[in-house]
Amino acid sequence: MAVYVVPQVLVTLTRAAPASKVSPTNSHFIGGKLLAKADGKDFGVVNVFALDSTGKGVKNKSVEVTGMGEEVLTGVTDVNGKASFEVKSATGGQFKLTATIDGVAVGKVVVVTFRN
Repeated sequence: MAVYVVPQVLVTLTRAAPASKVSPTNSHFIGGKLLAKADGKDFGVVNVFALDSTGKGVKNKSVEVTGMGEEVLTGVTDVNGKASFEVKSATGGQFKLTATIDGVAVGKVVVVTFRN
């Protein structure tokens, strides 16, 4: 009679803690579409990425984009730390946009051009 011993292994899986603290130096403000018609309908696209110190996206962070005259664009980051904005203008010219995440500036200016 043969006796088999089966070792038991206990494995505990834990979920990594979600990113929660934004690193302004790791976060990004970039343009997706930076040239549009100045007709009030066509639009440019800018994206803000809220990242932590390890490069993970941070969700549910308040984002503001300014530089389109008096208008302030507001949004909240998604599960990947991304907030996207469509920018429109009926006036031709270049607009220098800046972004903040929870009131802290993301250190880059994005220029969007509107042409007649």
